[in-house]
Amino acid sequence: MGILSGLLDLVFPRACAACGAPPDEGGRHVCWDCLASVPLVTAPYCRVCGDPVSGAISHDYVCAACTDRPPSFDMARSAARYAGCMQKLLQAFKYEGATWLRTDLGTLLCACIEAHYPIERIDAVVHVPLHPAKERERCYNQAHLLARVAARRLGKPLLPRCLRRTRATPSQTKLAASARRRNVRQAFRAGQHGWVDGRNLLLIDDVMTTGATVNECAKTLKAAGAARVYVATVARG
Repeated sequence: MGILSGLLDLVFPRACAACGAPPDEGGRHVCWDCLASVPLVTAPYCRVCGDPVSGAISHDYVCAACTDRPPSFDMARSAARYAGCMQKLLQAFKYEGATWLRTDLGTLLCACIEAHYPIERIDAVVHVPLHPAKERERCYNQAHLLARVAARRLGKPLLPRCLRRTRATPSQTKLAASARRRNVRQAFRAGQHGWVDGRNLLLIDDVMTTGATVNECAKTLKAAGAARVYVATVARG
């Protein structure tokens, strides 16, 4: 595999997806300089949703959003902030067909999962689904690609049909928090009910902003019998 990768690099030289420079390590598509510049999510952050805050907090902190409206998921964590080169990488991955970035982004995601979650208590990996029409248009689901990487590296089963999106919702990008919640309300349906019942699930998505989408997914999974739903995303908006 190493020889094949080297030969392919000779014919089709790789370039960093963020800056265009040659990656420093075979098989990667992001150089070390860009990786070092990724704005990682570090403490302090909300104990529940993982939203980072500025300043120093010495006590067990829960943000106002989680206090006023406790989410259906049990905990959410993100590897990096949706800014700088991370924003560029995820936009290329999600909208420009750069599916080869799944390995680089998946590595970052798995490091976040292993740092924050009890892996031995996770029974399976699921992902946020796209509406079938949207997935046909895009030809892939970026959350599914990340979930495949996570499931393989964590040694957990992937349940690709555990959730399905039953309604084609408009993009959440320009919506306020309350509008985002209304937009995805009852937009998902759970499958594989018998297996989900009583299990702890790891829900994967690429970016979490207000958490409306992953919360609605978690609500649907809990209604189907899931015991716990943990959320992990590459970035936090």
